[in-house]
Amino acid sequence: MPLSVQLKTPITGEFTQPTGLWINNEWVEGVDKKSFEVINPTTEEVICSVSEATEKDVDLAVAAARKAFNGVWRTTTPQQRGIYLLKLAELAEKNLDLLAAVESLDNGKSITMARGDVGAVVGCLRYYGGWADKIEGKTIDINHETFHYTRQEPIGVCGQIIPWNFPLLMLAWKIGPALATGNTIVLKTAEQTPLSGLVFANLVKEAGFPPGVLNIISGIGKIAGAALSAHLDVDKIAFTGSTVVGRAIMKAAASSNLKKVTLELGGKSPNIVFNDADIEQAISWVNFGIYYNHGQCCCAGSRVYVQEGIYDKFIAAFKARAEQNAVGDPFDENTFQGPQVSQLQYDRIMGYIEEGKKDGATVEAGGERHGDKGYFIKPTIFTNVTPDMKIMREEIFGPVVAVAKFKTEEEVVALGNDSAYGLAAAVHTKDLNTAIRVSNDLRAGTVWVNSYNLLHHQLPFGGYKESGIGRELGEAALANYTQNKSVSIRLGGPLF
Repeated sequence: MPLSVQLKTPITGEFTQPTGLWINNEWVEGVDKKSFEVINPTTEEVICSVSEATEKDVDLAVAAARKAFNGVWRTTTPQQRGIYLLKLAELAEKNLDLLAAVESLDNGKSITMARGDVGAVVGCLRYYGGWADKIEGKTIDINHETFHYTRQEPIGVCGQIIPWNFPLLMLAWKIGPALATGNTIVLKTAEQTPLSGLVFANLVKEAGFPPGVLNIISGIGKIAGAALSAHLDVDKIAFTGSTVVGRAIMKAAASSNLKKVTLELGGKSPNIVFNDADIEQAISWVNFGIYYNHGQCCCAGSRVYVQEGIYDKFIAAFKARAEQNAVGDPFDENTFQGPQVSQLQYDRIMGYIEEGKKDGATVEAGGERHGDKGYFIKPTIFTNVTPDMKIMREEIFGPVVAVAKFKTEEEVVALGNDSAYGLAAAVHTKDLNTAIRVSNDLRAGTVWVNSYNLLHHQLPFGGYKESGIGRELGEAALANYTQNKSVSIRLGGPLF
């Protein structure tokens, strides 16, 4: 198959879309010459086909990464690694409109949100470019006869598997700390959304990265992802996605070469609104917390708890606000919510909506398809829910929220923590004491106060419980990609 095709978007006009596998700084066709179709979620039509990586292609990519790690990348100075990352950030910024347009075409997210994502990609790469020459060890004073120091060394070849909800942003979150600390990478894009990652791959060589340092492949999770997770020459695996798949990856890592693992998994995050909250502000953030990115967000505030004193007023206002969300063409500048990513995801979400109705929950808004083409679902609000309902316990990953009433702080903390997940949470109140007290009591990796979804590359992000292992972003992410070596030198003195 050809290694590129000509595509068009309303933002960019015609552009060249790579369709091959990016291995060793070259576009190559898969060994078995397999391919798969990429579907436009807005039109349900085929955009193009891309090369499908199999186990053989994973072997080639890992071999290229290993050669680069043992060779040129091992002797590349930390300062130079930082320069490469800063150049990559500069190129991403220069190509912001192209990258955002491909993201909207492939994923269905609104063009305004896609631009925001690419802006965050630039910030993330610049941040880790600045960290590259600041990975430091320590000297440890034990006695006069010995000298001891530690080194923070790269782990080696890292396999990275990213999801379809934030293709470029998750790519940046993964490669930034891994490259800054001196590792090499084989990254697999999500099969639903490979296109923006392949466009990004063209920038890798332009930024000056040596061959084999960053390889980007497209493939099916059960084939290429599984091969990467179980590969005996991969030293570390990082995954963002569902908890079910995360468990499988952890098992594969353990049963192969016991490779290091970091997992950023699912969530069912509580969003708590107290009586004294600014209702107008709270509704705005609750709306953003669940419907941002079409609800396809691991930290979405999908369980909303409202204190009984303002419950009725809140529901009426929230319903009105949700119905104002512009749903439609992602290339319309006014669109807030585009389509769900795939037919499979659309069917899954609609299945949960039907379950909610059958269980007796009340549909206050939405609960049905939007339009007659594309994977669009109206912003949906359920009330009269109970803690045992599926829509209150399981991750839906769509524009569906369940709202419940609470009386006391103690009650809502217990409800908030009554979940297998612990990725994020939020508290809306004017009382600082309440905000801090409840934030401290919630078992979640991130708690927002009077806001939601305010992620930043300087802040660590990750989950408690079944929401994952390790942290993305911030200085904390560097620990995912380094290992500590202690060196002890005897300077003299008596022998033992």
